[in-house]
Amino acid sequence: MHSKYFNTSLNQITICILNINMTTDMQSVLSIVKKTVDTLLYSGYEYMLTREIKEFRVPEHIAIIMDGNRRYARKFKVSTWRGHIKGANTTERVLDWCYELGVKQLTVYAFSTENLNRSDDEKQKLFELIGIKLEKLMDDERTHKRGMRVRIMGNIHLLPEALKQTAMRAENITRNYSNMYLNIAMAYGGRQEIVDTAQIIASKISSGEMAVSDINEDVISSHLYPSPGLAVPDVDLVIRTGGDERMSNFLPWQANGSECAAYFCAPYWPEFRKIDFLRSIRTYQTREHEWQKNTILRIVKLLDHNEYIDVGQVVRMSQRAGNITDLEVRVILRKLSGSREMEDVAFVW
Repeated sequence: MHSKYFNTSLNQITICILNINMTTDMQSVLSIVKKTVDTLLYSGYEYMLTREIKEFRVPEHIAIIMDGNRRYARKFKVSTWRGHIKGANTTERVLDWCYELGVKQLTVYAFSTENLNRSDDEKQKLFELIGIKLEKLMDDERTHKRGMRVRIMGNIHLLPEALKQTAMRAENITRNYSNMYLNIAMAYGGRQEIVDTAQIIASKISSGEMAVSDINEDVISSHLYPSPGLAVPDVDLVIRTGGDERMSNFLPWQANGSECAAYFCAPYWPEFRKIDFLRSIRTYQTREHEWQKNTILRIVKLLDHNEYIDVGQVVRMSQRAGNITDLEVRVILRKLSGSREMEDVAFVW
């Protein structure tokens, strides 16, 4: 393990031992030592996983269904309000992790149209919490240092006036930023988004601004939420916490249409750890690597009628097929060139 991390671990163990006095009973001693060792093991695994993940491409757009706040509250016998607060704090940490790894877009499912059926008391407190977090986001120097643009997507006319005004202020204050995007889905429904998009396009056709023959996938994508020209791009990775394995009407066009990777995990949203987040990235990278390898294999087989296969040509064809970088192609070809299925193929490097 890295020497800097190893030295830090030794220091933590030393501090732990020094904090145990002579009157501490053996059971307490074992409990303290176990807790310290568990913390060190977790930190070590997180450190190792982070280093591994940074060696490969990370998803540009992550979308999260933040499920389990209320079940977390019931599990620990605290108020639903406390569960939502804990969940909101997790969202702040995930923003930090995204920035650390270079994720360009984060879309969070903050409040669905189905959530409008909840009790008035819970909705009021949820709206207050979202408003407080948006105010904090506007004042947080990290928002401006990172150049993070906040975008609200959904039918915001369904939201209370105070929250609507706060959301519009957050969008306005960050409108000139483009290094990172935080897309907050509020009063959002995936099917309704497609309906609204169809109505906008129909209106443009009716006014003569657009012809029916102009409509294609790109045109539809560009008219999705939050507004035409500012639409949220296709999703690379969807994360859902809380144990359920379903999409809950979330980004059906951007996620299902792009066949993105999906990571479903058991922890409730307030319990979601950095290790869980890193594992989701690894799931994406594994899936991406398999797709890249299969794409390159098909290209090699297509060119296999030649006596020699020019690696440069494989690179160019791979880049056109799926935006695979030169380095990624060459690394995969190096591994494939020694495999049984490629033993008779002669590459010109």
